[in-house]
Amino acid sequence: MEFLADYASFLAKTVTVVLAILAVLLCVAAIRGRGRRGGGQLQVHKLNDFYKGLRERLETSLLDKERLKGLRKAEAKAAKQARKSGEQKPRVYVLDFDGDIKASAVESLRHEVTAVLTMATPQDEVVLRLESGGGMVHGYGLAASQLVRIRQAGVPLTVCVDKVAASGGYMMACIGEKILSTPFAILGSIGVVAQLPNLHRLLKKHDIDYEMLTAGEYKRTLTVFGENTEKGREKFQEDLDITHELFKNFVARYRPQLSIDEVATGEIWLGLSALGKQLVDELKTSDEYLAERARDAELFQVHYVEKKSLQERVGLAAGMAMDRLLLTGLTRLNQQRFWQ
Repeated sequence: MEFLADYASFLAKTVTVVLAILAVLLCVAAIRGRGRRGGGQLQVHKLNDFYKGLRERLETSLLDKERLKGLRKAEAKAAKQARKSGEQKPRVYVLDFDGDIKASAVESLRHEVTAVLTMATPQDEVVLRLESGGGMVHGYGLAASQLVRIRQAGVPLTVCVDKVAASGGYMMACIGEKILSTPFAILGSIGVVAQLPNLHRLLKKHDIDYEMLTAGEYKRTLTVFGENTEKGREKFQEDLDITHELFKNFVARYRPQLSIDEVATGEIWLGLSALGKQLVDELKTSDEYLAERARDAELFQVHYVEKKSLQERVGLAAGMAMDRLLLTGLTRLNQQRFWQ
């Protein structure tokens, strides 16, 4: 018990100091941040250099000096000849989308697509490395619309799915003229789901009234606290069915080869089965595909990064510090218990 009291006192003092420092830093950040506007930065990395570096590192380790020297000389000669001939390789723009339930990554995707379309031509290609299990309809609807911009510009779009592209994720994937998947990636789930608890009976049991006023017959259908009606359930189901039908029509528009009623059941398929259902076009990892394209094209990874304000950076750092502090304290407590 004495240890617990000492530890509680130590923790209270430490937290007080951290909070005091945090308050000062936030005040400074607020003063410095006045009048400044937020923004972001477009980052572009040439992936050919990455692949070249991997190959050269391995060659340096495996080849003798004479062979390595000859190889480098031949490469330099080939590069010089390519410059003289004015050879222009096609460009491949590589984008990444790691989706959460709100499709938050669309905030970066919209800027990345805008930037790429200022340079890309029909001779180039956009490759999207996509990972998402889906989420909110409006968020993924916007994300899909950003990819539609690429198709409308006449730029070839290839979507690579290494792990999962389901529900809203597949809504995005289906826009690709070519969909590549790994054998055990998860695809499909062309369906719509909504669920919510209802606490009406619990409130009624404790004599708690809940009132909700609306203007419009269907302003609310199912609620968490009110008493749900059969008419409300029917309307809610009708809305889900309409959304599902729109989803099916959207997928069928970009993947006309699909038997849409067969695959739009809400089921998921692994890549091997998805290939048979024509949900994907080829089984291949994104690494393999990009390594192949790097041989005859210039690859550029494009990523838009939002700049965090000083307040956000301070808050994030403080949160991480508090997590480490609590973890250290719990570790010490567990060690004390063990040795006792």
